Amino acid sequence: MTSVLDETAASGSRTVRAANPNAVVVVLVLAGITAALMQTLVVPLLGDLPRLLDTSSATASWVVTATLLTAAVATPVSGRLGDLYGKRRVMLGCTVVLAIGSAVCALSETAAPMIVGRGLQGVGMGLVPLGIAAMRDVVPADRLGPSIAVMSAAMGIGGGLGLPTAAAVAEYGDWHLLFWGATVLAILVGVLILVLVPAAPVGARGRFDVVGALGLGTGLVCLLLGISQGGEWGWTSAPTLGCLVAAVVVLLIWGRFELGSDHPLVDLRVTARPVVLLTNVAGLVLGFAMFAQTLVVPQLLQLPVETGYGLGQSMVAMGLWMLPGGLVMTIVSPFGARLSRLTSPRITLAVGSAVIAAGYALAVLLMGSPWGLAVTNGVASAGVGLAYGALPALIMGSVPLSETGSANSVNSLMRSVGTTFASAVMAAVLIQLTVDFGGVAVPSETGFRVALLIGAGVAILAALVALAIPARASREAEERIEHEVDELE
Repeated sequence: MTSVLDETAASGSRTVRAANPNAVVVVLVLAGITAALMQTLVVPLLGDLPRLLDTSSATASWVVTATLLTAAVATPVSGRLGDLYGKRRVMLGCTVVLAIGSAVCALSETAAPMIVGRGLQGVGMGLVPLGIAAMRDVVPADRLGPSIAVMSAAMGIGGGLGLPTAAAVAEYGDWHLLFWGATVLAILVGVLILVLVPAAPVGARGRFDVVGALGLGTGLVCLLLGISQGGEWGWTSAPTLGCLVAAVVVLLIWGRFELGSDHPLVDLRVTARPVVLLTNVAGLVLGFAMFAQTLVVPQLLQLPVETGYGLGQSMVAMGLWMLPGGLVMTIVSPFGARLSRLTSPRITLAVGSAVIAAGYALAVLLMGSPWGLAVTNGVASAGVGLAYGALPALIMGSVPLSETGSANSVNSLMRSVGTTFASAVMAAVLIQLTVDFGGVAVPSETGFRVALLIGAGVAILAALVALAIPARASREAEERIEHEVDELE
């Protein structure tokens, strides 16, 4: 099967065109959805993990934490490796590691191998920013915007589609099947990338910044470990404060080193540009706003009706009520690209953030029924589809072609940090505002309302950050992508 149609003949060209651009987009979006599935794969198992793995609750929590930490470290590293050695090559490497990690989990009966396997699965998160960057190399200009929008929304789409599937398997089948399915899916994605995605010439030069990767990895692990475990360790405990202080010190030293490096892992001078800087801030805030509903809505759906506000849905029913959100995101994402063309990505980002806020506000009013939560989840997901598609458009229009992988990885990383903050904040709110239900403390109705209002407020903050992006620079970013791709074609 032919994988590349026409490599540009001009000497020094940095782009190729795929024989079937639609097939390439489908494969890359599937790769992003596969990576996102790994984040929600264990959600239905969380309560049973201590029993399934014969371990303590504290140890079982590392099944989630391990994926979070490795994804945070692997995302910027894979982005830079893609710029230096080829995005297709690095995407194939990510799928291999993802498949191995999934197989290790499928074979696990105890906590240790499961944690190792989940850590390896986290490497797959590099597929999302690499796929977005690869589209700039291989997709024609007239399809680039909608394609990037759908790829960028793959995180939400994967979560929305994966949750009901994982819940059904967990409730009616052997939980090992979840990971065998993930193994097969990762292998399939790898084969499709190998066959259908062309290998574009490498535009970046230089060597990989090993010291920078180790420094950034150390700082991120300390930061995310402190945030994700702070609730369990205690926010004023020595381990939590030690991790957070270490993160600040290490990241400051790392930043100074990167500024003096000839071949930095992350070009901080580029990330300091107003469009890039504010887009990354918006990505962090949006990560929080997107993930908050994922934490709140499933709990409301599953709490017993005897609480007076719980909706008494089974695990599978909960997943099905959440499913429309992922479908809405898939449908809405291309419209975000059209809005960006008519106005600018900055406006699309602001509109999407406002729609997310509206979804949260509606949830406060409609949280008394499954249909109400399904509708409000769909509204918020529509906002995510709009906003997430605008982020890479702003980034890629403001950085050199040779740094698209690295720049998109940093933006994806900021979204991941935002989701970690959301998890910590929402958990703290729901733990503090509880009621006694049969001798067990459960989140109160007030707690859920406060959590939803926090989500709305954070989404409004994201809209304000978007509007702070220089309007002229935002429009130039969109025009730069169109002009650059037209030239390369």
